[in-house]
Amino acid sequence: MSETCFIHETAIVDAGGVIGEGTSVWHFSHICSKAVIGRMCSFGQNTYVADGVVIGDRVKVQNNVSLYEGIQIEDDVFLGPSCVFTNITNPRSQVSRRHLYETTHVRRGATVGANATIVCGVTIGRYAFVGAGAVVREDVPDYALILGVPGKHHGWMSRHGHRLDFGEADLAVCPESKLTYSLKDSQLRCVELPEDEVLPSELAQGTASYKKFK
Repeated sequence: MSETCFIHETAIVDAGGVIGEGTSVWHFSHICSKAVIGRMCSFGQNTYVADGVVIGDRVKVQNNVSLYEGIQIEDDVFLGPSCVFTNITNPRSQVSRRHLYETTHVRRGATVGANATIVCGVTIGRYAFVGAGAVVREDVPDYALILGVPGKHHGWMSRHGHRLDFGEADLAVCPESKLTYSLKDSQLRCVELPEDEVLPSELAQGTASYKKFK
């Protein structure tokens, strides 16, 4: 465990747990011994990270989120308060399936909103946006906006979290960052900035509330 991370006195980090530099673990949280957590992450109150979970850098996990074995979280992911992840599709108390945990993969920059439920065995694409309370049962494309129960594709979101209006064209501009996005064959890509690059510092600070851009 890095000497530069912060662990609240009420949190429990089991011996062997790997926590990167600059990461904060807040009240009543539990990090298990075989968990691997990257740099500059934040874990809110009452969070849990199980053995075998791997978490990238700059991940924000809000209050009351449990990450069970089988879950893989890439860099720059946001997990909203009380969102839920499962790791067995068909759980039964009488049937042990501890050796059958299914993999759920949340890719770089994705957002999972408050109280959303992610049913195991899916991949949530880069910069996808799962709205509050949605239920995800299948793979989510990069940049896709998913809303409702069950979760349905309702459009596309920019890296800054704004809906993109393509209209008749295959190009759209984020109203906040002014980055351009290209949509071809149902695949969205940022024109100026590769998906695996971190936002430059001048774009990493919000400029106004979401409603200002609606």
